[in-house]
Amino acid sequence: MSEPPRTTGVETLLGDPQRAVRRLSVPMIVAMSLQTAYNLFDAIWVSGLGSDALAAVGFAFPIFFVILGIGAGIGIGGSSAIARRIGAKDRDGAQRVLTHTILMTLVASLALSLPLFLFAEEIFRAMGAGDVTPLAVDYGRVVFGGAVVIMLANVLAATLRGEGDARRSSILLAFGSVLNIILDPILIYGLDMGIAGAAWATVIAFGLTTLALLRIYLIKDDTFIRLHIRGYRWESGINRDFLRVGAPASLQFMSMALTQFVMIALILMVDDTDGVAIYSTGWRVISLAIIPLQGIASAVTPITGAAYGAMRFDKLSVTHLYSVRFALYITVALMVLLFVFAPQIMVLFTWSPESVHLFDDLVEFMRIFAFMVPGVAFGMLSSATFQGMGMGVKALVATILRAVLLSVVFCYVLAVVLGLGLIGLWVGLCSANIIGSLIVFSWVRLTIRRIDRRVHA
Repeated sequence: MSEPPRTTGVETLLGDPQRAVRRLSVPMIVAMSLQTAYNLFDAIWVSGLGSDALAAVGFAFPIFFVILGIGAGIGIGGSSAIARRIGAKDRDGAQRVLTHTILMTLVASLALSLPLFLFAEEIFRAMGAGDVTPLAVDYGRVVFGGAVVIMLANVLAATLRGEGDARRSSILLAFGSVLNIILDPILIYGLDMGIAGAAWATVIAFGLTTLALLRIYLIKDDTFIRLHIRGYRWESGINRDFLRVGAPASLQFMSMALTQFVMIALILMVDDTDGVAIYSTGWRVISLAIIPLQGIASAVTPITGAAYGAMRFDKLSVTHLYSVRFALYITVALMVLLFVFAPQIMVLFTWSPESVHLFDDLVEFMRIFAFMVPGVAFGMLSSATFQGMGMGVKALVATILRAVLLSVVFCYVLAVVLGLGLIGLWVGLCSANIIGSLIVFSWVRLTIRRIDRRVHA
C-alpha cells in the first residue's frame, strides 16, 4: 500500500536543511521565549511578596526543572525516533513510537509526582531552605501535583515537531505561556493566593495546553502520523530505540538540575538565601537569552534524525554547521543587549522595598553571564545533533562534561578554594559552559566524519 500524501511539515523536514532549520526553529524560538517570559513574570510578581518568596521559588526551581527535564527528555526521544522513521519511510513505525511515547509519559509523571508531593517539606528542609520552607512547600506541592500535564504538554509538542509540524506546536505552547502570564497577577494578588497562585497559574496553563494538543491527535486527526491506542502492545524494539535517546536526554536535564542543587549548596557556603534569590532570578533572564538556542535545538533534532534515517550524512553535516552559525548571529546580539541594558532589566525584579537591596548584585550577575550565551550555542546544538542521530549516550556525556563536571570543579575552585565568593561562582559557571561547549562541538564534527567515511568506504 502506498504512503499517504506528505504534510507540509514532513516536506520541510526532508527538504533543504538550511531552510528547514529556519522554518522549524523560528516559531519554536517565539513559543519558547514566551514560555520563559512567564517564568520572568512569575519572578516579577513574586518579587512583590519579598525576597523570601523569591528564594522559595529558587529552591523549588531545580525540582521543577527535573519535571520539565524528564518530560523534555521523553519528548526528544520520541521526536528523534519519529523523525528517523519518517526519514526511512516507515510511517507505521513512527505511529507506534508516538503511542509508546505518550503512555510512557503518563507512567513517568505519576511515578514522579506522588513522592514529590508527599515529601515536599522534607525535601526542601534537606536542601537548606530553612525559614522559607513553608513558602517553598506552598509553591512546590501545586507544581508537583500538576506534573502530568506539565510533562504531557512538552511531550505532545515534541512529537508534533518530530513530523515537522513546528507551527501548531509553537502556537499552542505560546498560548499556554500567555495564559500563565495573564493568570499570575489574578491568582497571586487578585484572589490573594500568594506564592501558591503563581504555581496554580503554571499548572492551569499547562493543563489547557495539553488538552489542545490532544485535540489535534484525537479529534482533528490531520497529522501525518496518527495516535492509535486501540490494539496497543508493548514492543521492546521500539522501547529500546526510544529509550536510547529519551533516557539519556532525561538524564541530561536531571544532570543540569543536579548542577542547580550543587549551585544552591555552593551559594549557601559563601553567602545566604539572598544569594539563592540572585541566582534564581538572574538565571531566569539568562534562560530567556538561551531560548533561541533551545528553539534551534528543537529543530535540529528532527532534521538530523530524518537525515540520519535517510543516510544523508551531507545534510546531517550541513544542518549541524548551519544551526550553530544561525544561532551565533542571534546570541551575539543578545549578549550585547544583556550587558548594556542589565540595570534596566533588573529594575523589573527589584521594584519592591523588600527586594531592592538585590539590585547591584543582579546587575553584576547579568553582565558576567551575558558572555556565556554565544558560547553555549556550540554545545547545545551539538548535543541536539547527537540526539537526532540516535546517539543519546554521547549527548548525555557531552552535557555532563559541560554542565556538571566542569561547572562544579570551576565553581568550587574559584568560589571556595580561592575565596572569590559569588563572583567566583558566576565566572566559574560561565567558563565551564563555554569550554565544555567547544569540546562537544569538536566531538560531533569528528563523529560525523567517521560515520560518513565508514558508510562510503
